[in-house]
Amino acid sequence: SFGQRGPLLCLSRFVPFYLLLCVPVVAGVLGATHAEIEHHLEMGRKLLAAGQLAEALSHYHSAVDGDSKNYLTFYKRAAVFLAMGRSKSALPDLSRAIQLKPDFLAARLQRGNILLKQGLTQEARDDFQAVLQRSPDHEEAREQLVRATELEELQEEAHATYHRGDYSTTVNVLERVIEISPWDPESRELRADCYIRMGDPRKAIQDLTPTTRLRNDNRAAFLKLGRLHYDLGEHHESLSHVRECLRLDQDDKECFSLYKQVKKLSKQLDSAEELIQEERYQDAIDKYESATKTEPSVQFYTNLATERICFCLVKLKRVVEAIDTCSEAHQRDPHNANILRDRAEAYILNQDYEKAVEDYQEAREFNSDSIEIKEGLERAQKLLKISRKRDYYKILGVSRVANKQEIIKAYRKLAQQWHPDNFQVESEKKEAEKKFIEIASAKEVLTNPELREKFDAGEDPLDPENQQGGGGGHQGWPFHFDPFGSGGSFHFKFEHN
Repeated sequence: SFGQRGPLLCLSRFVPFYLLLCVPVVAGVLGATHAEIEHHLEMGRKLLAAGQLAEALSHYHSAVDGDSKNYLTFYKRAAVFLAMGRSKSALPDLSRAIQLKPDFLAARLQRGNILLKQGLTQEARDDFQAVLQRSPDHEEAREQLVRATELEELQEEAHATYHRGDYSTTVNVLERVIEISPWDPESRELRADCYIRMGDPRKAIQDLTPTTRLRNDNRAAFLKLGRLHYDLGEHHESLSHVRECLRLDQDDKECFSLYKQVKKLSKQLDSAEELIQEERYQDAIDKYESATKTEPSVQFYTNLATERICFCLVKLKRVVEAIDTCSEAHQRDPHNANILRDRAEAYILNQDYEKAVEDYQEAREFNSDSIEIKEGLERAQKLLKISRKRDYYKILGVSRVANKQEIIKAYRKLAQQWHPDNFQVESEKKEAEKKFIEIASAKEVLTNPELREKFDAGEDPLDPENQQGGGGGHQGWPFHFDPFGSGGSFHFKFEHN
Protein backbone atom coordinates (compact mmCIF):
# COMPACT_ATOMS: atom_id res chain seq x y z
CA SER A 1 0.00 0.00 0.00
CA PHE A 2 2.97 2.32 0.62
CA GLY A 3 3.95 2.31 -3.07
CA GLN A 4 0.39 3.35 -4.05
CA ARG A 5 0.67 6.59 -2.00
CA GLY A 6 3.41 7.95 -4.30
CA PRO A 7 6.81 9.53 -3.65
CA LEU A 8 5.52 12.26 -1.32
CA LEU A 9 5.19 9.67 1.47
CA CYS A 10 8.87 8.68 1.25
CA LEU A 11 9.70 10.53 4.48
CA SER A 12 13.16 10.76 5.97
CA ARG A 13 12.42 8.31 8.76
CA PHE A 14 11.69 5.65 6.11
CA VAL A 15 14.95 6.23 4.20
CA PRO A 16 16.11 2.58 4.10
CA PHE A 17 12.66 1.43 2.92
CA TYR A 18 12.49 4.35 0.47
CA LEU A 19 15.78 3.38 -1.13
CA LEU A 20 14.36 -0.04 -1.88
CA LEU A 21 10.88 0.91 -3.05
CA CYS A 22 11.17 4.38 -4.58
CA VAL A 23 14.07 3.98 -7.04
CA PRO A 24 11.75 3.41 -10.05
CA VAL A 25 9.84 6.58 -9.15
CA VAL A 26 13.04 8.69 -9.00
CA ALA A 27 14.23 7.26 -12.29
CA GLY A 28 10.96 8.34 -13.82
CA VAL A 29 11.43 11.90 -12.53
CA LEU A 30 14.96 12.19 -13.92
CA GLY A 31 13.93 10.89 -17.30
CA ALA A 32 12.33 14.12 -18.50
CA THR A 33 9.93 13.93 -21.41
CA HIS A 34 10.67 15.40 -24.82
CA ALA A 35 8.01 18.06 -24.20
CA GLU A 36 9.64 19.10 -20.91
CA ILE A 37 13.05 19.38 -22.54
CA GLU A 38 11.60 21.44 -25.37
CA HIS A 39 9.92 23.68 -22.81
CA HIS A 40 13.26 24.31 -21.06
CA LEU A 41 14.97 25.00 -24.37
CA GLU A 42 12.26 27.44 -25.43
CA MET A 43 12.31 29.23 -22.06
CA GLY A 44 16.09 29.38 -22.22
CA ARG A 45 15.94 30.92 -25.71
CA LYS A 46 13.41 33.58 -24.63
CA LEU A 47 15.28 34.47 -21.46
CA LEU A 48 18.57 34.65 -23.32
CA ALA A 49 17.00 37.03 -25.85
CA ALA A 50 15.69 39.14 -22.96
CA GLY A 51 19.14 39.31 -21.38
CA GLN A 52 18.15 37.27 -18.32
CA LEU A 53 21.23 35.10 -18.51
CA ALA A 54 21.16 33.44 -15.09
CA GLU A 55 17.53 32.36 -15.55
CA ALA A 56 18.28 31.15 -19.09
CA LEU A 57 21.23 29.13 -17.82
CA SER A 58 19.02 27.45 -15.23
CA HIS A 59 16.66 26.19 -17.96
CA TYR A 60 19.56 24.95 -20.09
CA HIS A 61 20.92 23.07 -17.07
CA SER A 62 17.55 21.34 -16.78
CA ALA A 63 17.54 20.54 -20.50
CA VAL A 64 21.04 19.01 -20.30
CA ASP A 65 20.12 17.02 -17.18
CA GLY A 66 16.98 15.77 -18.92
CA ASP A 67 18.81 14.60 -22.05
CA SER A 68 22.59 14.22 -21.89
CA LYS A 69 22.71 12.90 -25.47
CA ASN A 70 21.36 16.01 -27.21
CA TYR A 71 24.29 17.91 -28.73
CA LEU A 72 22.15 21.03 -29.26
CA THR A 73 21.41 21.45 -25.57
CA PHE A 74 25.15 21.53 -24.83
CA TYR A 75 25.75 23.97 -27.66
CA LYS A 76 23.00 26.31 -26.50
CA ARG A 77 24.17 26.21 -22.92
CA ALA A 78 27.67 27.07 -24.17
CA ALA A 79 26.14 30.12 -25.90
CA VAL A 80 24.76 31.31 -22.54
CA PHE A 81 28.12 30.80 -20.85
CA LEU A 82 29.76 32.89 -23.57
CA ALA A 83 27.14 35.62 -23.17
CA MET A 84 28.00 35.65 -19.46
CA GLY A 85 31.71 35.99 -20.24
CA ARG A 86 32.45 32.48 -18.97
CA SER A 87 34.42 31.10 -21.90
CA LYS A 88 36.16 28.44 -19.80
CA SER A 89 32.78 27.02 -18.80
CA ALA A 90 31.64 27.05 -22.43
CA LEU A 91 34.54 24.92 -23.70
CA PRO A 92 33.50 21.58 -22.09
CA ASP A 93 29.95 21.99 -23.49
CA LEU A 94 31.26 22.70 -27.01
CA SER A 95 33.62 19.72 -26.76
CA ARG A 96 30.73 17.51 -25.62
CA ALA A 97 28.57 18.74 -28.52
CA ILE A 98 31.39 17.92 -30.98
CA GLN A 99 31.85 14.50 -29.37
CA LEU A 100 28.15 13.75 -29.82
CA LYS A 101 28.15 15.15 -33.38
CA PRO A 102 31.64 15.31 -34.93
CA ASP A 103 30.38 17.08 -38.07
CA PHE A 104 28.76 19.90 -36.04
CA LEU A 105 30.71 22.72 -37.72
CA ALA A 106 29.18 25.58 -35.71
CA ALA A 107 30.49 24.08 -32.47
CA ARG A 108 33.89 23.42 -34.08
CA LEU A 109 34.15 27.00 -35.25
CA GLN A 110 33.03 28.41 -31.88
CA ARG A 111 35.51 26.26 -29.98
CA GLY A 112 38.29 27.27 -32.36
CA ASN A 113 37.47 30.94 -31.78
CA ILE A 114 37.67 30.48 -28.01
CA LEU A 115 40.95 28.57 -28.24
CA LEU A 116 42.39 31.30 -30.47
CA LYS A 117 41.41 33.99 -27.95
CA GLN A 118 43.11 31.89 -25.27
CA GLY A 119 46.30 31.89 -27.35
CA LEU A 120 46.18 28.12 -28.00
CA THR A 121 47.13 28.37 -31.66
CA GLN A 122 47.68 24.66 -32.44
CA GLU A 123 44.35 23.53 -30.91
CA ALA A 124 42.53 26.40 -32.63
CA ARG A 125 44.15 25.54 -35.98
CA ASP A 126 42.95 21.93 -35.64
CA ASP A 127 39.34 23.09 -35.27
CA PHE A 128 39.49 25.56 -38.19
CA GLN A 129 41.07 22.91 -40.44
CA ALA A 130 38.37 20.40 -39.44
CA VAL A 131 35.73 22.91 -40.52
CA LEU A 132 37.51 23.55 -43.84
CA GLN A 133 37.82 19.83 -44.52
CA ARG A 134 34.04 19.50 -44.48
CA SER A 135 33.33 22.97 -45.87
CA PRO A 136 36.31 24.17 -47.98
CA ASP A 137 34.62 27.50 -48.78
CA HIS A 138 33.91 28.44 -45.17
CA GLU A 139 35.10 32.06 -45.13
CA GLU A 140 35.25 32.62 -41.36
CA ALA A 141 37.20 29.41 -40.74
CA ARG A 142 39.71 30.39 -43.44
CA GLU A 143 40.15 33.90 -41.96
CA GLN A 144 40.59 32.54 -38.45
CA LEU A 145 43.15 30.02 -39.67
CA VAL A 146 45.18 32.93 -41.08
CA ARG A 147 44.87 34.75 -37.74
CA ALA A 148 46.05 31.62 -35.90
CA THR A 149 49.16 31.51 -38.08
CA GLU A 150 49.77 35.25 -37.53
CA LEU A 151 49.35 34.82 -33.78
CA GLU A 152 51.84 31.96 -33.70
CA GLU A 153 54.45 34.06 -35.53
CA LEU A 154 53.87 37.06 -33.24
CA GLN A 155 54.19 34.90 -30.11
CA GLU A 156 57.56 33.61 -31.34
CA GLU A 157 58.71 37.16 -32.14
CA ALA A 158 57.62 38.45 -28.71
CA HIS A 159 59.58 35.77 -26.87
CA ALA A 160 62.65 36.36 -29.06
CA THR A 161 62.73 40.12 -28.45
CA TYR A 162 62.07 39.58 -24.73
CA HIS A 163 65.06 37.26 -24.39
CA ARG A 164 67.20 39.86 -26.19
CA GLY A 165 66.18 42.38 -23.52
CA ASP A 166 64.31 44.58 -26.00
CA TYR A 167 61.31 45.14 -23.76
CA SER A 168 59.89 48.11 -25.64
CA THR A 169 59.66 46.11 -28.90
CA THR A 170 58.24 43.15 -26.99
CA VAL A 171 55.46 45.37 -25.64
CA ASN A 172 54.63 46.58 -29.16
CA VAL A 173 54.48 43.03 -30.51
CA LEU A 174 52.37 41.85 -27.58
CA GLU A 175 49.89 44.65 -28.30
CA ARG A 176 48.82 42.76 -31.44
CA VAL A 177 49.12 39.37 -29.71
CA ILE A 178 46.68 40.42 -26.99
CA GLU A 179 44.37 41.98 -29.58
CA ILE A 180 44.01 38.54 -31.20
CA SER A 181 44.12 36.52 -27.95
CA PRO A 182 42.73 38.70 -25.12
CA TRP A 183 42.08 35.64 -22.93
CA ASP A 184 45.69 34.46 -22.99
CA PRO A 185 47.20 34.95 -19.51
CA GLU A 186 50.74 34.15 -20.64
CA SER A 187 50.93 37.12 -23.05
CA ARG A 188 49.61 39.53 -20.43
CA GLU A 189 52.03 38.20 -17.82
CA LEU A 190 54.92 38.60 -20.27
CA ARG A 191 53.92 42.18 -21.06
CA ALA A 192 53.51 42.91 -17.33
CA ASP A 193 57.07 41.70 -16.77
CA CYS A 194 58.26 44.04 -19.54
CA TYR A 195 56.48 46.97 -17.90
CA ILE A 196 58.08 46.13 -14.55
CA ARG A 197 61.53 46.06 -16.15
CA MET A 198 60.74 49.36 -17.90
CA GLY A 199 59.74 50.96 -14.58
CA ASP A 200 56.01 51.25 -15.23
CA PRO A 201 54.31 49.28 -12.41
CA ARG A 202 50.87 50.81 -13.09
CA LYS A 203 50.67 49.24 -16.54
CA ALA A 204 52.00 45.98 -15.12
CA ILE A 205 49.11 45.96 -12.65
CA GLN A 206 46.62 46.56 -15.49
CA ASP A 207 47.93 43.47 -17.29
CA LEU A 208 48.28 41.22 -14.27
CA THR A 209 44.83 41.88 -12.79
CA PRO A 210 42.83 39.98 -15.46
CA THR A 211 45.26 37.03 -15.35
CA THR A 212 44.01 36.17 -11.86
CA ARG A 213 40.71 35.23 -13.54
CA LEU A 214 42.13 33.83 -16.79
CA ARG A 215 44.37 31.27 -15.08
CA ASN A 216 43.22 28.87 -12.36
CA ASP A 217 45.03 29.13 -9.01
CA ASN A 218 47.15 32.04 -10.21
CA ARG A 219 48.96 32.61 -6.93
CA ALA A 220 52.00 33.97 -8.75
CA ALA A 221 49.91 36.83 -10.19
CA PHE A 222 48.31 37.62 -6.84
CA LEU A 223 51.76 37.68 -5.22
CA LYS A 224 53.15 40.02 -7.91
CA LEU A 225 50.13 42.30 -7.60
CA GLY A 226 50.59 42.37 -3.83
CA ARG A 227 54.24 43.42 -4.19
CA LEU A 228 53.53 46.02 -6.88
CA HIS A 229 50.76 47.68 -4.88
CA TYR A 230 52.91 47.54 -1.75
CA ASP A 231 55.83 49.28 -3.45
CA LEU A 232 53.44 51.95 -4.74
CA GLY A 233 52.26 52.63 -1.20
CA GLU A 234 48.84 51.05 -1.73
CA HIS A 235 48.96 48.80 1.30
CA HIS A 236 45.23 48.07 1.44
CA GLU A 237 45.18 46.83 -2.17
CA SER A 238 48.35 44.86 -1.50
CA LEU A 239 46.80 43.17 1.52
CA SER A 240 43.71 42.25 -0.51
CA HIS A 241 45.76 40.49 -3.22
CA VAL A 242 47.99 38.67 -0.75
CA ARG A 243 44.91 37.39 1.08
CA GLU A 244 43.59 36.01 -2.22
CA CYS A 245 46.89 34.19 -2.67
CA LEU A 246 46.59 32.64 0.80
CA ARG A 247 42.96 31.75 0.16
CA LEU A 248 44.17 29.56 -2.70
CA ASP A 249 46.91 28.03 -0.55
CA GLN A 250 47.30 29.01 3.09
CA ASP A 251 50.68 27.26 3.20
CA ASP A 252 52.24 29.35 0.41
CA LYS A 253 55.43 30.60 2.12
CA GLU A 254 56.08 33.60 -0.15
CA CYS A 255 52.52 34.87 0.17
CA PHE A 256 52.50 34.35 3.93
CA SER A 257 55.80 36.19 4.36
CA LEU A 258 54.52 39.20 2.38
CA TYR A 259 51.19 39.02 4.20
CA LYS A 260 52.85 39.40 7.61
CA GLN A 261 54.89 42.38 6.42
CA VAL A 262 51.98 44.18 4.73
CA LYS A 263 49.55 43.49 7.56
CA LYS A 264 51.91 44.89 10.19
CA LEU A 265 52.65 48.05 8.22
CA SER A 266 49.03 48.56 7.18
CA LYS A 267 47.89 48.29 10.79
CA GLN A 268 50.46 50.88 11.88
CA LEU A 269 49.49 53.35 9.14
CA ASP A 270 45.76 52.95 9.76
CA SER A 271 46.31 53.36 13.48
CA ALA A 272 48.36 56.52 12.92
CA GLU A 273 45.57 58.08 10.85
CA GLU A 274 43.00 57.16 13.49
CA LEU A 275 45.14 58.90 16.11
CA ILE A 276 45.25 62.02 13.93
CA GLN A 277 41.46 61.94 13.67
CA GLU A 278 41.35 61.77 17.47
CA GLU A 279 43.80 64.73 17.60
CA ARG A 280 46.36 62.58 19.43
CA TYR A 281 49.16 64.02 17.37
CA GLN A 282 52.17 62.92 19.45
CA ASP A 283 50.90 59.33 19.48
CA ALA A 284 50.44 59.55 15.71
CA ILE A 285 54.04 60.75 15.32
CA ASP A 286 55.27 57.78 17.37
CA LYS A 287 53.21 55.39 15.24
CA TYR A 288 54.55 56.82 11.97
CA GLU A 289 58.11 56.58 13.26
CA SER A 290 57.45 52.91 14.04
CA ALA A 291 56.10 52.41 10.51
CA THR A 292 59.34 53.69 8.98
CA LYS A 293 61.23 51.10 11.01
CA THR A 294 58.87 48.38 9.81
CA GLU A 295 59.46 49.36 6.18
CA PRO A 296 62.64 51.41 5.76
CA SER A 297 63.36 50.34 2.17
CA VAL A 298 60.23 51.53 0.32
CA GLN A 299 60.60 55.26 -0.29
CA PHE A 300 56.85 55.92 -0.42
CA TYR A 301 56.28 54.99 3.23
CA THR A 302 59.22 57.11 4.45
CA ASN A 303 57.88 60.04 2.43
CA LEU A 304 54.36 59.50 3.77
CA ALA A 305 55.55 59.30 7.37
CA THR A 306 57.60 62.50 7.01
CA GLU A 307 54.63 64.31 5.46
CA ARG A 308 52.21 63.26 8.20
CA ILE A 309 54.70 63.97 11.01
CA CYS A 310 55.08 67.46 9.52
CA PHE A 311 51.29 67.87 9.73
CA CYS A 312 51.22 66.67 13.37
CA LEU A 313 54.03 68.99 14.44
CA VAL A 314 52.15 71.96 13.00
CA LYS A 315 49.05 70.90 14.94
CA LEU A 316 51.17 70.63 18.07
CA LYS A 317 52.58 74.12 17.30
CA ARG A 318 56.14 72.89 17.62
CA VAL A 319 57.21 75.51 15.14
CA VAL A 320 60.94 74.93 14.62
CA GLU A 321 60.57 71.15 14.38
CA ALA A 322 57.59 71.56 12.06
CA ILE A 323 59.48 73.81 9.64
CA ASP A 324 62.49 71.45 9.59
CA THR A 325 60.37 68.33 9.09
CA CYS A 326 58.09 69.94 6.50
CA SER A 327 61.17 71.16 4.59
CA GLU A 328 62.55 67.61 4.59
CA ALA A 329 59.20 66.29 3.39
CA HIS A 330 59.12 68.96 0.65
CA GLN A 331 62.58 67.95 -0.49
CA ARG A 332 61.43 64.34 -0.73
CA ASP A 333 58.22 65.21 -2.58
CA PRO A 334 58.51 68.70 -4.13
CA HIS A 335 55.11 68.63 -5.86
CA ASN A 336 53.05 67.68 -2.81
CA ALA A 337 50.58 70.52 -2.17
CA ASN A 338 49.70 69.24 1.32
CA ILE A 339 53.29 69.53 2.50
CA LEU A 340 53.51 73.09 1.20
CA ARG A 341 50.23 73.89 2.94
CA ASP A 342 51.48 72.53 6.26
CA ARG A 343 54.82 74.32 6.01
CA ALA A 344 52.97 77.55 5.21
CA GLU A 345 51.03 77.11 8.45
CA ALA A 346 54.29 76.54 10.31
CA TYR A 347 55.68 79.75 8.79
CA ILE A 348 52.55 81.60 9.93
CA LEU A 349 53.11 80.32 13.47
CA ASN A 350 56.69 81.59 13.12
CA GLN A 351 55.35 84.97 11.95
CA ASP A 352 57.18 84.53 8.64
CA TYR A 353 54.24 85.57 6.49
CA GLU A 354 56.13 86.17 3.25
CA LYS A 355 57.35 82.56 3.19
CA ALA A 356 53.85 81.39 4.11
CA VAL A 357 52.40 83.25 1.12
CA GLU A 358 55.10 81.78 -1.14
CA ASP A 359 54.33 78.23 0.01
CA TYR A 360 50.59 78.66 -0.38
CA GLN A 361 51.05 80.12 -3.86
CA GLU A 362 53.19 77.15 -4.87
CA ALA A 363 50.71 74.72 -3.31
CA ARG A 364 47.94 76.28 -5.36
CA GLU A 365 49.93 75.64 -8.55
CA PHE A 366 49.87 71.91 -7.75
CA ASN A 367 46.28 71.83 -6.51
CA SER A 368 44.26 74.71 -7.88
CA ASP A 369 40.92 73.13 -6.90
CA SER A 370 41.58 73.02 -3.14
CA ILE A 371 39.33 75.44 -1.25
CA GLU A 372 41.48 74.94 1.86
CA ILE A 373 44.62 76.09 0.03
CA LYS A 374 42.77 79.01 -1.56
CA GLU A 375 41.50 80.19 1.82
CA GLY A 376 44.91 79.61 3.43
CA LEU A 377 46.57 81.78 0.80
CA GLU A 378 44.06 84.57 1.35
CA ARG A 379 44.62 84.40 5.11
CA ALA A 380 48.42 84.42 4.74
CA GLN A 381 48.17 87.45 2.43
CA LYS A 382 45.98 89.28 4.97
CA LEU A 383 48.40 88.46 7.78
CA LEU A 384 51.30 89.73 5.70
CA LYS A 385 49.43 92.96 5.00
CA ILE A 386 48.49 93.42 8.66
CA SER A 387 52.01 92.64 9.84
CA ARG A 388 53.29 95.52 7.78
CA LYS A 389 50.91 97.79 9.69
CA ARG A 390 50.65 96.30 13.16
CA ASP A 391 51.51 92.78 14.39
CA TYR A 392 50.32 92.32 17.96
CA TYR A 393 52.52 89.27 18.53
CA LYS A 394 55.63 91.19 17.47
CA ILE A 395 54.59 94.21 19.54
CA LEU A 396 54.59 92.06 22.68
CA GLY A 397 57.51 89.96 21.48
CA VAL A 398 55.65 86.66 21.88
CA SER A 399 55.12 83.77 19.49
CA ARG A 400 51.81 83.03 17.82
CA VAL A 401 51.45 79.98 20.06
CA ALA A 402 51.92 81.93 23.31
CA ASN A 403 49.29 81.28 25.99
CA LYS A 404 47.41 83.94 27.95
CA GLN A 405 49.80 83.92 30.90
CA GLU A 406 52.80 84.45 28.63
CA ILE A 407 51.01 87.31 26.87
CA ILE A 408 50.13 89.08 30.15
CA LYS A 409 53.67 88.63 31.43
CA ALA A 410 55.12 90.19 28.29
CA TYR A 411 52.54 93.00 28.43
CA ARG A 412 53.40 93.91 32.05
CA LYS A 413 57.10 94.03 31.32
CA LEU A 414 56.67 96.31 28.30
CA ALA A 415 53.99 98.46 29.99
CA GLN A 416 56.34 99.21 32.84
CA GLN A 417 59.09 100.07 30.38
CA TRP A 418 56.98 102.34 28.18
CA HIS A 419 54.63 103.99 30.66
CA PRO A 420 54.48 107.70 29.72
CA ASP A 421 55.10 108.74 33.34
CA ASN A 422 58.60 107.37 32.98
CA PHE A 423 59.48 110.12 30.48
CA GLN A 424 59.90 113.84 31.16
CA VAL A 425 60.78 115.24 27.74
CA GLU A 426 57.56 116.01 25.87
CA SER A 427 58.66 114.40 22.60
CA GLU A 428 59.74 111.23 24.43
CA LYS A 429 56.51 111.17 26.42
CA LYS A 430 54.46 111.33 23.20
CA GLU A 431 56.53 108.56 21.67
CA ALA A 432 56.10 106.46 24.83
CA GLU A 433 52.38 107.17 24.82
CA LYS A 434 52.12 105.90 21.27
CA LYS A 435 54.16 102.82 22.15
CA PHE A 436 52.12 102.22 25.27
CA ILE A 437 48.88 102.29 23.28
CA GLU A 438 50.28 99.67 20.91
CA ILE A 439 51.28 97.48 23.84
CA ALA A 440 47.90 97.84 25.50
CA SER A 441 46.03 97.17 22.23
CA ALA A 442 48.11 94.03 21.63
CA LYS A 443 47.22 92.79 25.09
CA GLU A 444 43.55 93.69 24.48
CA VAL A 445 43.40 91.58 21.31
CA LEU A 446 45.55 88.63 22.31
CA THR A 447 43.92 88.00 25.69
CA ASN A 448 40.43 88.09 24.20
CA PRO A 449 39.74 84.71 22.51
CA GLU A 450 37.26 86.17 20.02
CA LEU A 451 39.51 89.07 19.00
CA ARG A 452 42.58 86.84 18.84
CA GLU A 453 40.77 84.37 16.58
CA LYS A 454 39.89 87.22 14.22
CA PHE A 455 43.48 88.44 14.18
CA ASP A 456 44.81 84.92 13.54
CA ALA A 457 42.39 84.67 10.61
CA GLY A 458 43.96 87.76 9.04
CA GLU A 459 41.68 90.51 10.35
CA ASP A 460 42.75 93.32 12.69
CA PRO A 461 39.76 93.74 15.03
CA LEU A 462 41.03 97.18 16.19
CA ASP A 463 41.61 98.56 12.72
CA PRO A 464 39.09 101.38 12.02
CA GLU A 465 38.80 100.10 8.44
CA ASN A 466 37.26 96.92 9.79
CA GLN A 467 34.74 98.75 11.98
CA GLN A 468 31.26 99.79 11.01
CA GLY A 469 29.68 103.02 12.25
CA GLY A 470 30.61 104.77 15.48
CA GLY A 471 33.47 106.97 16.49
CA GLY A 472 36.70 105.86 17.89
CA GLY A 473 38.83 106.29 20.92
CA HIS A 474 42.22 107.84 21.38
CA GLN A 475 44.27 108.63 18.24
CA GLY A 476 42.22 106.46 15.93
CA TRP A 477 41.71 103.48 18.25
CA PRO A 478 38.09 102.39 17.90
CA PHE A 479 35.19 102.25 20.29
CA HIS A 480 35.77 101.70 23.98
CA PHE A 481 39.44 100.89 23.72
CA ASP A 482 41.40 103.86 25.07
CA PRO A 483 43.92 103.21 27.83
CA PHE A 484 43.96 106.95 28.70
CA GLY A 485 40.21 107.21 29.32
CA SER A 486 38.15 110.16 28.12
CA GLY A 487 40.19 113.19 28.85
CA GLY A 488 42.01 113.39 32.18
CA SER A 489 45.33 112.06 33.25
CA PHE A 490 46.05 108.38 32.81
CA HIS A 491 46.46 106.24 35.91
CA PHE A 492 48.48 103.14 35.16
CA LYS A 493 47.22 100.00 36.88
CA PHE A 494 48.19 96.38 36.25
CA GLU A 495 45.42 93.85 35.81
CA HIS A 496 45.70 90.52 37.54
CA ASN A 497 43.61 88.48 35.11
